[in-house]
Amino acid sequence: MIKRNKIAYVIAVFLIGFLQMSCKKTETSNETIETEKFRPQFHFTPEANWMNDPNGMVYYEGEYHLFYQHNPDSAVWGPMHWGHAVSNDLLHWEHLPIALCPDSLGYIFSGSAVIDWENTTGFGSKDNPAMVAIYTYHNIDGERAGKNNYQYQALAYSLDKGRTWKKYKNNPVLPNPGIRDFRDPKVIWHEESKQWVMILAAGDIAKIYSSKDLKTWSFESDFGMGIGAHGGVWECPDLFPLQVEGANDIKWVMLMSINPGGPNGGSATQYFIGEFDGKTFVPEKNESDWLDYGKDNYAGVTWSDVPKEDGRRLFIGWMSNWIYAQTVPTEKWRSAMTLPREIKLIKDKNQYQLTTFPIKEFEESKILKMQINKMLFSGMSDINNIDLDLGSCELNFVFKPQKGSLNGHTTAFGLLLKNDADEEFKIGYNMLSKQVFIDRTKINTQFTDSNYLSEDVAPYTIGDEIKMKIIIDASSVEVFVDEGKLAMTNVLFPDSSFNKLSLFSSLGSVELESATFFNVE
Repeated sequence: MIKRNKIAYVIAVFLIGFLQMSCKKTETSNETIETEKFRPQFHFTPEANWMNDPNGMVYYEGEYHLFYQHNPDSAVWGPMHWGHAVSNDLLHWEHLPIALCPDSLGYIFSGSAVIDWENTTGFGSKDNPAMVAIYTYHNIDGERAGKNNYQYQALAYSLDKGRTWKKYKNNPVLPNPGIRDFRDPKVIWHEESKQWVMILAAGDIAKIYSSKDLKTWSFESDFGMGIGAHGGVWECPDLFPLQVEGANDIKWVMLMSINPGGPNGGSATQYFIGEFDGKTFVPEKNESDWLDYGKDNYAGVTWSDVPKEDGRRLFIGWMSNWIYAQTVPTEKWRSAMTLPREIKLIKDKNQYQLTTFPIKEFEESKILKMQINKMLFSGMSDINNIDLDLGSCELNFVFKPQKGSLNGHTTAFGLLLKNDADEEFKIGYNMLSKQVFIDRTKINTQFTDSNYLSEDVAPYTIGDEIKMKIIIDASSVEVFVDEGKLAMTNVLFPDSSFNKLSLFSSLGSVELESATFFNVE
């Protein structure tokens, strides 16, 4: 969503008459997309112009739908539409015409989508259930007038697999009670109470509502007062049950993005684990955890209506940060999505924790190029003769610091990537601070924003070894530690692709137990 005091936001203010525009599809050739500098090859991007939050993710009849916040007329934030794409594997996407456009009620802000299997709305039938989008209208005239009630919730529906949409004639279905930030509805079907549940961001708390038909909503409870991080406004909530891995226990998970207030500055997503009875969410603890410690995974939510026989909780996030999202050095498009990830719930040392890891479908896109077995290194150790595209790859490492590393020996270790512009990028682990780190302070040829030139860290205690999966795609890196117990996502804008790979160890030796390198198609 838009962040207050953005210059681009002021520029984007238009008259209501202009908002009553027809949807259109921006055309960009595949050849242009494949050759454009910084354009990812296997992450989702808009064909052209601006994109932010993923919206309305839903599965129906063999297709994963991804809607997203989109300005079709500029590479910066503006009048929000819902862009639209579909995929049968979450990796290869077909761009479709814009689904929802601004109208006299306002811009189309973030929200969710569900399949109305029981036809509770009457929009479809049990033989042809409606795909229903629940979204926020943002009335720009109301905001300009200084009102507090300019955001409210509305419905649209499709009876042809999301190809065409009709807005509900009695919108809005949930008026604003007088809260400036009142948005981003995530709707789920709560089986135990046989009703729809909506979780909504309201300032820096969440509000929970219930409904039998998606049209009439009753307030149930608030969540978040004095709980979790409150460095900024809360946005893009999600609420879902997960079974604990290796156990029969089921817990409820709440995702809540926040901007600013992330652990490394700006935007980030916190989460809570607890119990939910259809009305009230009760967390296990009052402190939140972070879904991703990198700077660039925000506003992510999960797919609705994934078949029970699949059983996965599938997630995707916006790969940017509001502190620099509108000024990154891309020209015809801005922003990508993270790789789709599976979220799991584990219990480790009597603490519940989420893990996130690339979906299994991603394995089919990888081509094994190189393997290394048992190698002891110290200082700087170059890996030579690599037949690998370091701008589109997956790197897997298992590191074993030598015993006694804290007693004057190894203090930090990891990998170093370089290119012909003498830019450097480091990923590693600091034994003294017990932190994983990503250092992009020396990738500054194209983008010199001080918030981008950062070393970002995440607290993490290792055992005898640490596993790192590192996925690089032109202008991004995603790091997964120990099968997803820790994730860090950052955008990168090097002058040219990396072509040199080294391992480093400070003041001691580290054993590389194994390494496998893949190109990604």
